[in-house]
Amino acid sequence: RTGTRTRQQENNSPPPLPESSVKFREQTRTTLRGGMASKPAVLMRLVSSAYAVAEKAATIVRKVLQSGELGIVEKTGANDLQTLADRLVQKSICASLSRSFPKITIIGEEELPAEDVEEDLIESRLEGLILEKPCPDQYAGLKEEELVVWVDPLDGTKEYTEAARVLYRPVYSQKPPAPPNRLLDHVTVLIGIAHGGTAIAGVINQPFYNYQMGAAAPLGRTLWGVLGLGAFGFQLQEVPDGKRIITTTRSHSNKLVIIQLVEGKASAYVFASPGCKKWDTCAPEAILHAVGGKLTDMHGNAFRYDADVQHMNSAGVLATLRDHQYYLNRVPLAVQQALPSK
Repeated sequence: RTGTRTRQQENNSPPPLPESSVKFREQTRTTLRGGMASKPAVLMRLVSSAYAVAEKAATIVRKVLQSGELGIVEKTGANDLQTLADRLVQKSICASLSRSFPKITIIGEEELPAEDVEEDLIESRLEGLILEKPCPDQYAGLKEEELVVWVDPLDGTKEYTEAARVLYRPVYSQKPPAPPNRLLDHVTVLIGIAHGGTAIAGVINQPFYNYQMGAAAPLGRTLWGVLGLGAFGFQLQEVPDGKRIITTTRSHSNKLVIIQLVEGKASAYVFASPGCKKWDTCAPEAILHAVGGKLTDMHGNAFRYDADVQHMNSAGVLATLRDHQYYLNRVPLAVQQALPSK
């Protein structure tokens, strides 16, 4: 699907929510390429660029899947895979952001050799709707060199490759293929932005959002948020009163579950094991915190996103939209003792 699509731009700020989301849908989308009388703050320009880059990344992810040639390699084993989409997307994101913001620090999941990046992978566009929004005062004076960007080019690689096997199952197979919809729901592109060790802004693209709604439905969506401003691209909802829905995952931290927290499908997400990395949590944490939620390790400690911090989140993840301490108090002592506290 290559046609132009209408993008949902809804505002999610910490309760009470500000102006109606209808206003944002009625705004005319503009594309700004510099030459402005006065430039917006560095942070807002970086988020605007990350938004556009994430949308380009989603196009790459879809094209690679459609080609059927995933270029799969094992990194540490059969459950730790890298595809052509992982490689192309990381090159696209890192090269695009570095060209526009040469002084930022970028840390990506994939270890790739230094090489020239094809021009068709570069995205220089800025998302105008983001530039129209005010930068929170505490971040208005930030400089490029103070920002650290954490990139997961394709989260959900395992599900992505499984979906490809379903879609391109040999025609002589007698067993009918299962629909790949639920697999593709797990695929995301993550760009998190940190300052002073704290996640302050994030962009999450779901390349296959609406996949199950048929060819006429707009494909993909991008969520983004900035601390002190709010979060956009989705409708904030909460679990109905009187219910507490706890969810977890069998593998490493899953960003689809974090999205479920802000869409009222879960109250808390518990991942009581090591396994996820800083590029897994930076963008989701920023968006969750922007709407009043919280994400910590299983001891209640905040994550650090400094450039020199260890990449592994070795003490698990606890994420909630509300009442974080309530869930933290109910983590069994045996679980906490099994995880490092630092």
